[in-house]
Amino acid sequence: MKIIVDDLRGPEIAALLEAHLDLMRSQSPPESVHALDLDSLRQPDITFWTAWENGELLGCGALKQMHDGQGEIKSMHTAKIARGKGIAAKLLTHLEDHARSMDLTRLSLETGTQDGFVPARTLYTKFGYAPCPPFGDYAEDPNSTFMTKQLSG
Repeated sequence: MKIIVDDLRGPEIAALLEAHLDLMRSQSPPESVHALDLDSLRQPDITFWTAWENGELLGCGALKQMHDGQGEIKSMHTAKIARGKGIAAKLLTHLEDHARSMDLTRLSLETGTQDGFVPARTLYTKFGYAPCPPFGDYAEDPNSTFMTKQLSG
């Protein structure tokens, strides 16, 4: 598997992100969907990666650089055909390694509270993320779980 920085221009990533947004919209009320579309991901403070194998797009993830040495994990999604194969774990490891190379000291994320988000919450917990209060511009929301992980000092 190859993980690359993606320019968000290919039709495969557009389709995968649309599937991601559709899934988020099907599981959360509109006011609680915090997934970003293509244009929102094309920001200078966001780095976006895709995972590929044999020319097939398997998944994606993004890292948004915040203030005070913090980052936010965004747009983690595994293609339906690739689920259960460890793609998300490999992407998360890659994002964390990149965050450390940028001297970020903390990563945080928002995910859903509904049953469909159990795999995501399980993955993040396995990687050492713990529940936290809302961060950044987020507000308390019964449909959101906020998690964070200290990377270093």
